[in-house]
Amino acid sequence: MKFSNFSSVLSLLSLIPASQAWGTLGHHTVAYVATNFVHPKTRVLFQSILNDITPSYLANIATWADTMRYVQGWGWSAPLHFIDAEDDPPHSCAVKYSRDCGEHGCIVGAIQNFTQQLLNPSLGAVQRSQAAKFIVHFLGDIHQPLHDEGMAKGGNGIHVIFDGDEFNKYYKPLNLHSVWDTTIPEKIVGGNTLLDAENWAANLTTAIETGIYKTQVGAWTNSMNLADPASTALSWASETNVFVCTTVMPNGREAIEGTELNGTYYEASAPVIELQIARAGYRLARWMDLIAGNFKTEL
Repeated sequence: MKFSNFSSVLSLLSLIPASQAWGTLGHHTVAYVATNFVHPKTRVLFQSILNDITPSYLANIATWADTMRYVQGWGWSAPLHFIDAEDDPPHSCAVKYSRDCGEHGCIVGAIQNFTQQLLNPSLGAVQRSQAAKFIVHFLGDIHQPLHDEGMAKGGNGIHVIFDGDEFNKYYKPLNLHSVWDTTIPEKIVGGNTLLDAENWAANLTTAIETGIYKTQVGAWTNSMNLADPASTALSWASETNVFVCTTVMPNGREAIEGTELNGTYYEASAPVIELQIARAGYRLARWMDLIAGNFKTEL
């Protein structure tokens, strides 16, 4: 079903900040999945770096980077949450670092930078903690397809409907990016609390260990190379960007603009979102293990 006369609504989109990748629920879930897989020595190291010995030491800081991007003096970090692929979905999807990483940086370079900071033995405790917080967040971001896509500012400029609602809970126009960040994940889980995230992570952990992802998980870490974080991150972005053509906009922008996305669209998208959150959490755990194995400074 199509909806019309959205020009006044669409004009408001330019006045609101870009959506946060995966929203709070998704980032917390990625963090809990990682918590379930990190080596015990890695857990001790990162609990020390983050000064948090609770079981939720990663979930507690998973959205820190989204908060900081709007804090005075931290605006420099906003472009680091994405890479704007200048491709042509659904006809072609591809990420090219030299073409798509803007002059103010992007998520691929950010993952390299903050990984190298964590491995720098001369880094101070505050900087090390901030670098860890960025890594936890950005490994979630890079697995959201619209954070690896430039069209309409990663889908922020594409107005859509979900469950008959044109607006989110803050009475802002609903856009494709926010549907992938928040609306579909919350529909999958049926909530958005920290406990919801922990339970979702438990289900995804089971799927990784003994369920539908068990035969795939070995390939999830094949491209990891701590000596070349940028190439590793670019491989994740490229893999994720493919979903823009196959699932996010399979028939192009025009086919979903102003359209209800519940039903068949939701049914196709939900499994991709679950897969990507599982991948992000598992890869975050393994990346943290690599960092811990090469950490030079006793805390």
